[in-house]
Amino acid sequence: MVLSTGISAGWRGRAVLGALALSTAVALLPSSASARPASDRAGHCANQSHLRVPGAAHQRSDCLNELTTAGTVASGHTDPADWAGLTPKDLTVPEGVPGIQIDGYFPDSSTTNTNHGWNHDSQFVIRLPDRWNGGLVVAGTPGNREQYANDRAIADWVLARGYAYAATDKGNTGLAFHQDGSRPGDAVVEWNNRVTQLTRAARAVVAQRYHRPPTRTLATGMSNGGYLVRWQLENHPELYDGGVDWEGTLWDAKGPNLFTFLPPTLRHYPAYAAGGPDAEAARAAMHEAGFPAGSEFLWPFHHQVYWDLTQRIYREEFDPSYDGATEAGTPYCAPRTPGCDADYDYAARPAEVHKAVQRVALTGRIGKPLITLHGTLDVLLPITKDSDVYARMIREAGRGHLHRYYRIEDGTHTDSLADAFPDRLRPLLPCHRSSFTALESWLTTGHRPPASHTVARPEAATPASLLTSCRLDG
Repeated sequence: MVLSTGISAGWRGRAVLGALALSTAVALLPSSASARPASDRAGHCANQSHLRVPGAAHQRSDCLNELTTAGTVASGHTDPADWAGLTPKDLTVPEGVPGIQIDGYFPDSSTTNTNHGWNHDSQFVIRLPDRWNGGLVVAGTPGNREQYANDRAIADWVLARGYAYAATDKGNTGLAFHQDGSRPGDAVVEWNNRVTQLTRAARAVVAQRYHRPPTRTLATGMSNGGYLVRWQLENHPELYDGGVDWEGTLWDAKGPNLFTFLPPTLRHYPAYAAGGPDAEAARAAMHEAGFPAGSEFLWPFHHQVYWDLTQRIYREEFDPSYDGATEAGTPYCAPRTPGCDADYDYAARPAEVHKAVQRVALTGRIGKPLITLHGTLDVLLPITKDSDVYARMIREAGRGHLHRYYRIEDGTHTDSLADAFPDRLRPLLPCHRSSFTALESWLTTGHRPPASHTVARPEAATPASLLTSCRLDG
């Protein structure tokens, strides 16, 4: 889909914290011509029949000639709908990565993930390349997407570099993810637990496949997936050697969080968009909420796709009583109507709401090296209300020596928007790759990455060069 300022409303259902994809994807194929017989044991897919994912309720193993999306799209071992809209259209796809793919699920009672016809949540994918570099990359998905959401943005590239790769759907998916669990916050609590569970299981599977444990285990992800990296390095640093946080969501019970900057946006944007005598005051209120001057060209899309839906479904997760019996609010309600999310005042909500957020809150107390990158024109998770704050939390926790933070000039939350505004935006994906290689060097050679700073957009850069390069020392 080509994006423009008149982007289709069909995007609204796919885009929550990283362009959420609904679970309406085509069923994945059980096998294909690209799969190799399991009897091929000499190097290619060695030990396939002996691999067992600890704790899995079900698993299926396939020997593939190609683990990247260059092959898995045709073979049915990925779901393009799951990663639609997350990467620039001209992103190249690496190929030449044969190996084993294991799909499966852990025990769970929710059924929002329909992949493979399983109708079962806590699905995962583990990919084990024949040519292994000794490492493992673990990812949780952005938004409320399923386990294949990072295949184009992350998995293809790390697999081509020789890493084993594992990803989870986080235990619940789709617009009604908040229905999972019995207490406010349960669904997001499960996200963290499922990443921990998969990391432990994937490390065991790697040892089964290659006869030794991984020499390094790295966590990475974007948006909600970036939040998961932060939480894992704070709470389970023993499982990881480091991580790369791509514009992670900030949950802080005191704020800022989604509920402190989205409601004023919903109140003031309509007046700004309408023009007239109140427009300039509304624009100033938007800036005060955290949306930077110069990002106005992105506001119509985010109003159409992100802001309202994000506020309503995440508020329902943590504060379901706000709108009484109504589930997830009333779309685009007018301020001062009963239960309208445009009027939501997080600070004034009962203590149990803040306690629900506290269950998933971040502290900044990371235990392993972390690199954070965030775009200065992010208008879903404004940088001054998110990663700027998280970097400060890390410093105040005395962990600044473990952190590098790169503010990427002209980056925004969803990379595909750079296709619609090539003269105004730059994709973050190349900066993620630069951050990842900087983390590798930090861990393997002790060479510390450049100091935290704003990475300027090169004056002479073209859209093509911005898609292939991002110098962190620039």
